[in-house]
Amino acid sequence: MASEILCSRFRRLFHNDYASKYVFGAYRHLTSGEVSTALRPFYFTVHPDLFGQFPSERAINENSLQVLSSFLEGLQQNRYTRPTTVKFFLKPQKTVDRVTLKSVQINLVPQDVRKTVITILSSCNLPTTYVDKITPQPPPPPQKKDLDFREKVKKHYGDYEYNTHTSTRVKMEEIKKAKEAETLMAWLEGGVAETARAKTLANRPVVADIERLRHQLTDRLGLTDITWDCGWNVAHFRGCLLSFNALVEQHADSVQHLKGRRLVFGNDTGVTLDGQIFLNRGEVRHNWLDFIKNVWKDDIVLQSVPAFEKAVSQVLREIKVARRKFQPTTMAKQYEINLRRLTTALIDYQGRRGYPKQWPQSLSQFQIVVESEAGPLMVSPTGQFIVPSSCPAFLLVNFITDNMKQAADLLQQYKSHKYIEVELQRQCKSAFKLADLRKDDNITPTLMIKCCDQLLTRKEQLRPLLQGSYLYITNYYSVMSDGQICIPWNFRF
Repeated sequence: MASEILCSRFRRLFHNDYASKYVFGAYRHLTSGEVSTALRPFYFTVHPDLFGQFPSERAINENSLQVLSSFLEGLQQNRYTRPTTVKFFLKPQKTVDRVTLKSVQINLVPQDVRKTVITILSSCNLPTTYVDKITPQPPPPPQKKDLDFREKVKKHYGDYEYNTHTSTRVKMEEIKKAKEAETLMAWLEGGVAETARAKTLANRPVVADIERLRHQLTDRLGLTDITWDCGWNVAHFRGCLLSFNALVEQHADSVQHLKGRRLVFGNDTGVTLDGQIFLNRGEVRHNWLDFIKNVWKDDIVLQSVPAFEKAVSQVLREIKVARRKFQPTTMAKQYEINLRRLTTALIDYQGRRGYPKQWPQSLSQFQIVVESEAGPLMVSPTGQFIVPSSCPAFLLVNFITDNMKQAADLLQQYKSHKYIEVELQRQCKSAFKLADLRKDDNITPTLMIKCCDQLLTRKEQLRPLLQGSYLYITNYYSVMSDGQICIPWNFRF
């Protein structure tokens, strides 16, 4: 019971974006929803309920989670927080003859939320890819007292810049050098191409084994495809395929009804809105099997989704209920709950107050996307109204009223840009002889068009450096362990 209360508190802390935006202050590196998503793998690794056979370790994890929750809450609210160290036991690992437990010590020091989240994940050897993809917000402009303080430090220490958040000094020459190195040409010419090719070559046996297992499983079960939707590298994909193959060998009869479906290993378990079957890559085979046996229950929910979308559309003057074009995977079960919640709020509002007189009789030209309660209220770059299911009806109505023109303009722009994007991607693949060219979900057609246009202006210089590469357009520079080259869409030459 205590662990459930603790879990509830932990979830509330990270699922109140309105609080983080309007109460805690405008300056933050990550929203509460982003923190929640980033720490989900950590939470599943140290959850007290995993330690039923180890009462002392369970108690330590419960206490440490309370300390961590208070620490993060203090950072979010810009309160003074003392440095502290917390100890966690990681999920028990079963071997042939015994169960082993590993522990980690996480040093928590007052810094921004983003760095704290990375520290937590890194301490447990968990991926930080999700956080790395989020572009950090710039710090607020320095106040006069900060400027006076920096001037005093500069007089005393010379040509240095003082970081008031970490109390460290950084030489200005080093800052300038680091900024200059962040150009695409300098980065690629620093041996990136050779590193990427070496990693790609080293991973060929793994990739070949993945393809063998995929074909073997898809043929045997009649699946349309098996894919990977997670920030981890291809070695983890192979591990999931091997585990799933073992499950198929032991329970062949229980998985036959997957025929004609697409199987995806990712961060959640469930049936998506387009009917894909997701299996959480961090769960054990027994959990996968239990879900597969009961997948028909999620299919029933999936069949009811159109009716719930129609209910939202009807109560909001025939607005088109759409799916976000660049959004994280949504499970049908949770989506139905979100739709039901928003419909109830809108019906109540319409009955009491009615919609504004300046609204057109039909909103069918607009699109609305209903997301989880932790999502933002915004107009997407593609012109859709993005609405969290927890959004109060009066706030949604006012937001639609104020942003109708912007949404209409962006929708029209997207319709033309998406075709231009496809053509420019084809030109880039051909010009640089790329093995593949993909992009992150949050890179919209407008951003991708700018990126491709800029790449093509230097095709003669870039071709030798990019030829044969797997190029991924995102928000940061990186060479992944499988040889994939990541570059930001707004790179500089």
